[in-house]
Amino acid sequence: MSDEPGRLTRLYGTPAHRAASEALAGWMSAAGMSVERDAVGNVIGRLEGERPDAPPLMLGSHFDSVRDAGRWDGTLGVLAAIAVVERLQAAGRHLAVPLEVVAFADEEGIRFGTAFLGSAVLSGRFDPAELERVDADGVSLGDAIRAYGGDPTSLDAAARPAGAYVEVHIEQGPSLDESGVALGVVTAIAGQTRAVLRFSGAAGHAGTVPMELRHDPLSAAAEVVLATEAQARETPPLVATVGRLVVEPGASNVIPGFAELSLDVRHPDDAARAAAVGRLRERAKHAGHARGVRVEWEELLDQPAVACDAALSERMVRAVEGAGLPPMRLASGAGHDAAVMAAIAPVALLFVRCAGGVSHHPDESVAAADVALAVDALARFVEDFAP
Repeated sequence: MSDEPGRLTRLYGTPAHRAASEALAGWMSAAGMSVERDAVGNVIGRLEGERPDAPPLMLGSHFDSVRDAGRWDGTLGVLAAIAVVERLQAAGRHLAVPLEVVAFADEEGIRFGTAFLGSAVLSGRFDPAELERVDADGVSLGDAIRAYGGDPTSLDAAARPAGAYVEVHIEQGPSLDESGVALGVVTAIAGQTRAVLRFSGAAGHAGTVPMELRHDPLSAAAEVVLATEAQARETPPLVATVGRLVVEPGASNVIPGFAELSLDVRHPDDAARAAAVGRLRERAKHAGHARGVRVEWEELLDQPAVACDAALSERMVRAVEGAGLPPMRLASGAGHDAAVMAAIAPVALLFVRCAGGVSHHPDESVAAADVALAVDALARFVEDFAP
């Protein structure tokens, strides 16, 4: 289900995204769950427990994607959760508390720059100011929610309680694969900062404007790109990435008048991350000042590092051992909905190895046997949590 022929791209509110939502709702219903969509388009399946008023155990992940994505990021966690419900139903198991499977509508934030949109709404952490964000076609997030069948005026009411949140996800890194281990229990999720930097200078003829009279925004941006790489190399385990660069007018014989770049900075220690971001911001300011270029810094995300719940993680370790595997504990450098859900409930995160650690790429791959082990471990966890 993709918006682009020949590659997987499924952005929030698009026809492919809507088709995925319908498919997930159908599979949840077939598994025996009641199904609803909330005001932002999260798809929520519910299996009642013996204590229907108790806060539910939530399982899930997201079903949007990056552009030209792999098949497993996010969707594996949703489908694994549905598979666990199918297993419980087939065995005639009734849990003490309700079980909810949540397919978050938007985690990647590609279309509007709103990472963790679905889990922010469900956890009650959404900032209404985000509704004014616009996509590349000038469509606002608020209008996109309406077009998708949601209600931007009711997002506050979409918040709901959770007794715990558990997510299965591909590792998106090489640690498990290099160690020859199928599953890993996550101890913590790195904090991350996302920003957009805009450099505004003066376009001109490439052959007639002397170098000393130029106000070249691309040269300033290039300095920041290299400073970003150097900053991360000098201060491990910091990772920092410029993943997108826009240059206008974009002609070979014209000095650029405008440049824009994306910045992604991550570190398991929030103070170290903040210090690195501060240094890069100063470097951008200096690069612009030296060239007479105006620099605008817009911060899109400041997600703190999150420690997974110790008690839940130990339950997950036992579940992995029960599936016949040695548990491996590791931290996550990628962001996950679990990091947002940790604001309202204890969280646990189970990683499944992916070949070579490749993710956010069409070559993203997992072994069916590893997925079967993950479903088995998740089922054991659920039965231990709410017998």
